Amino acid sequence: MRIPRNTLALLAACVLAGPALAAGPCEAEIDGTDAMQFSKATLAVPASCKQFKLTLKHVGKLPKAAMGHNWVLSKTADMAGVASDGIAAGLPNDYLKPGDARVLAATKVIGGGESASVSFDVAKLKAAEAYSYFCSFPGHSAIMKGTLTLAK
Repeated sequence: MRIPRNTLALLAACVLAGPALAAGPCEAEIDGTDAMQFSKATLAVPASCKQFKLTLKHVGKLPKAAMGHNWVLSKTADMAGVASDGIAAGLPNDYLKPGDARVLAATKVIGGGESASVSFDVAKLKAAEAYSYFCSFPGHSAIMKGTLTLAK
């Protein structure tokens, strides 16, 4: 059996691309560090996606009780209130007020070397709305945050 030349070229390109093709357009990864930083300041979610999956990796070494991180999505206008109300909820609730409708998506709080994922319905997002993601661990949201946009 003979394989067409253009098929071989496409196959070679896929093999060489390797991990670059591993994550699709409807998912993203972001790292959190012991220095209270996310690895990305912005994320764009394609409007063509039905669901979007975010995976948070804690690349630090400290345990979640000392330097835990989560990834929380809300409208930018709601971010401060969500973070403030989450402090009283405590670590057992991942520093999020139970049932808080302002939270559009959130991972659990993780410690060094751990990862967590969350998927959310892209239809919840509106192009004209401003969205922020942040870590709700007490005090982290002041610097550990970014913006999320709905891309056309």
